[in-house]
Amino acid sequence: MAEENSYDLVVIGGGPAGYAAAIRAGQLGQRAVCIEADRPGGTCLNWGCIPTKALLKSAELYQEMQHSETYGFRCEKITVDFAKVMLRSRGVADQMSKGISFLFRKNKVEHIAGKGRVAVPGLVEITSGESKGRLLSAKNILLATGCRAKMLPGLKADGVRVLTSFEALQLQKLPASIIILGAGAIGVEFAYFLNAFGCQVTLVEMMPRVLPIEDDDASAAVERAFKKQGITLRTGVKADNIQVSSSGVKVDLVAGENARDTVSAECLLVAVGVAANTDGLLSPKINLATDRGFITVDERYQTNIKGIYGAGDVIGPPWLAHVATYEAVQAVNGMFGHGTPKRVERFPGCTYCQPQVASIGLTERACKEKGLAYTLGKFPFSASGKAVAVNHPEGFVKIITATDTGEILGAHIVGADATELIAEFGLAMQLEATWEEIHATIHAHPTLSEAVGEAAAATHGEAIHI
Repeated sequence: MAEENSYDLVVIGGGPAGYAAAIRAGQLGQRAVCIEADRPGGTCLNWGCIPTKALLKSAELYQEMQHSETYGFRCEKITVDFAKVMLRSRGVADQMSKGISFLFRKNKVEHIAGKGRVAVPGLVEITSGESKGRLLSAKNILLATGCRAKMLPGLKADGVRVLTSFEALQLQKLPASIIILGAGAIGVEFAYFLNAFGCQVTLVEMMPRVLPIEDDDASAAVERAFKKQGITLRTGVKADNIQVSSSGVKVDLVAGENARDTVSAECLLVAVGVAANTDGLLSPKINLATDRGFITVDERYQTNIKGIYGAGDVIGPPWLAHVATYEAVQAVNGMFGHGTPKRVERFPGCTYCQPQVASIGLTERACKEKGLAYTLGKFPFSASGKAVAVNHPEGFVKIITATDTGEILGAHIVGADATELIAEFGLAMQLEATWEEIHATIHAHPTLSEAVGEAAAATHGEAIHI
C-alpha cells in the first residue's frame, strides 16, 4: 500500500477520546489520522458538553438578572431572544471545533471527514465523505465512536414533538411546556435550562430520586432546589402509553400496579440513557467481543483482536468526556511503549444545573452497602461568607473518610462552582491524602473553597465556622 495511506495509528471517531488519542500519537512522533463523520470534537464538543454549558450560563445569568434587586440594582422588562441564546451555544461549539483542527495541524495529525469501517485487522475503509473508498493501512486501530441517545421503543425523534439532547440543542423557539424522561445529568441540566426561561417542565424519573447515582443528600438538595424553582418532579414512576400528536404529547405515569395518571406537554425530551455507536463500524469479517452492545477491552484497552483498541463511551460507562480522554491517552501510551496503561479507578462526576452537583468516590449509600467504617464531615454553604456574599448560600460540601485511616472515600458537593471545587478532592484522593492534610491546607478567605477545608475539619468536630 502507498506510503501516504499507511499509518501508525488510525482513529475512528473524533470526540474527546478520538481527538485526544490522535493528538497524543502525534506528540509521540507517530503518524496518525483521525476519521470523524461530524466536525472535530465529536458529540461532546459539537452537540453535548460544550454547547449545553453555554446554554446553562445564559440561563444562570437570566436568573441572576431576575433577582438583581438583591445586589442593589433593578433590571426591568428583560426580554429573551431564545434563538440568539441557542445561536451563541453554536458559536461556542464552532470556536472550540476550530481549536481541535488547529491542534491536529500542530501535531501533524491528518483529519478525514467521513465514516470509517474496519475491513480486516490492520485495514480501515472510508465509507462516506470526499475520501469514500480510500483504504488506510494501520499498525494500530483505535475505535472511539462514542454513543448516541437511546430512544424508547415505538418513538422516533422528530425535532418538533419528540426530542433527544441533539434535537433540543437545535430548538429555535422555547416550548411552552415539556416532559423530560430521565433525571440523570442530561435530563436535569435541560430541566434547569428550559425552566429558567419560562418553560413548564415536568421531570420524570423511574428511580426514587433525581440524579439517582449521586449521594442521597445531593439528590435531595437538588430536588428541593428544583421544586423551589417551579419544576414539577415525578420520581418513582414509569412512563407508559406515550401518545404523540400534531398538538403535543401525552404520557401515562405509572406508580405501582394501579396508580396511573396522565401528563401532557407541547413536547417530550427523552434522556433515558445511551447506546454505543457501532453501526457500520465493522465488516462481517471482524467479530469483536461486546457487553450489552459496548466494545470489550482489556487492561491495555485492546479488544479481543490484536491491534484493535477501544476507548471512551463506546467501551461502556462511565460515559464522561474527561474519562474518555484519559482512556484514550492511556491506550496510546501503551501502544507505543510510553508507560503501562492504567484503567480508570476514580473520576469526578459533574452536573451543571443550579445548584451544581459534583462528586468523586463512594456515596454514603455505597459505604453502607460495603460495610465500611466511615466518618462524615459536612459544611453548609449557608455558613460560608463568600457563598452568602455572592447570593448562593444553598448546598454543602460533604466528605466521607475511612474511620481508621482518615483516607477520603468519597466527596460530594452541591452549590455554586461545585464542579470546580471537586478537583481538590480528586487530587487529594490521587495522592492518598487524609482529612487532616486537607484541613491543614490553608484555604484563602473568603472563598468557596474554604468549605472544602471546613468539611474535612468537620469529620472530627474541628470546623471553625459551624
